[in-house]
Amino acid sequence: MNSNAPSEVRVSSDTHHHAAPRHSPAEIDVRPVKGRRDLATFVRLPGDLLRDDPQWVEPLHLERRLHLTKNPAFDHVTWQGFIAWSGDRPVGRISAQTDSLHRQYHGADSGHFGMLDAIDDPNVFAALFTAAEAWLHERGARHITGPYNLTINEECGLLVDGFEWPPSMMMGHAGRYYASHVEAQGYTPAKDLLAYWMSTRGVNFTPTMRRMIDRRRERIHLRPLRRDRFDEELDILRDIFNDAWAKNWGFVPFTEAEFNELGTSLKMLVPPELIQIAEIDAKPVAFIVGLPNLNEAIAPLHGRLWPVGWLRLLWRLKVRRPKTGRVPLMGVRSEYQFSRLGPTLALVLIESIQASLIRHGIEAVEMSWILEDNAGMRNILEHIGTDLYKRYRLYEKHL
Repeated sequence: MNSNAPSEVRVSSDTHHHAAPRHSPAEIDVRPVKGRRDLATFVRLPGDLLRDDPQWVEPLHLERRLHLTKNPAFDHVTWQGFIAWSGDRPVGRISAQTDSLHRQYHGADSGHFGMLDAIDDPNVFAALFTAAEAWLHERGARHITGPYNLTINEECGLLVDGFEWPPSMMMGHAGRYYASHVEAQGYTPAKDLLAYWMSTRGVNFTPTMRRMIDRRRERIHLRPLRRDRFDEELDILRDIFNDAWAKNWGFVPFTEAEFNELGTSLKMLVPPELIQIAEIDAKPVAFIVGLPNLNEAIAPLHGRLWPVGWLRLLWRLKVRRPKTGRVPLMGVRSEYQFSRLGPTLALVLIESIQASLIRHGIEAVEMSWILEDNAGMRNILEHIGTDLYKRYRLYEKHL
């Protein structure tokens, strides 16, 4: 949270007439998050607003508090949360953030919004965005993108299609009405992020794909992550990822501190064979990471670990075990992406992670997220039997 945020923001708006507001504009009071009590309200609010949605999975409150207070991204991100109040009832939230690393890559006038949740009321959305944009404008932001929670390398994008399925871990969920209210505030689509569903036993490589794999298999050496050299392996994964994604829309590199934080989670949750590294001539050139879907385990906890949530979580992870997973990270070094080896590396990695997932009892995985214009990866996924089942959208606005 930012100490130089305004002490209070009151917003009145009567500029939207496409839906009947549930509150008169004067009743909506938007205030910045200050202190532990406000932060607790900010963290718990999505659960209060979306609890009647049968697909909603509430994140662990403890994890969300740590994300917003001890995030290694704060080396380059400054953020401020805002809560919209109707009387003494919180009815919406939003974050505003600037990212000095993003500005190095995409211009000094960039800024972002995120952590967006609100009741179905145009005036609440208008008030939240007015507060966030005022904060961003004061800090030189003129080109606003989002939602990022809090960076593009964390949870990002607004769900616009696929509401009938629960979110996989580290992916968001939203009310069906969110997108129309965001667009009513002048935001336009910037980029869509896609999620594919893959049955681990339903993957079928075409004859052409199989020939590609067989023809070049001798050049590609696959190995699992070496746990006894974990720090060195993390450096390899980060280096490949930053190189592989460098030319993608909105790219911001993982810092060493951020990737080490991610590595701590991987070390606790992921068996080494669910992280596969591909080498050519003894040089690591590509990797893939598969994760058990933690959301299966935390869904019944409603965000709470106390008093017995810890035990239920451990039982679900170690005894019952998730039946679904997610592939959140995959990368092929840029020098191979437009060569004949590029798609072969992707196919070999998918084949290897498929076998590992089956051995760990995982029946299906989400492959996400994939940029809508990543034609190569989309072509592979759509030809091996996966289903495009969710779409997330990043928005932009020029102030």
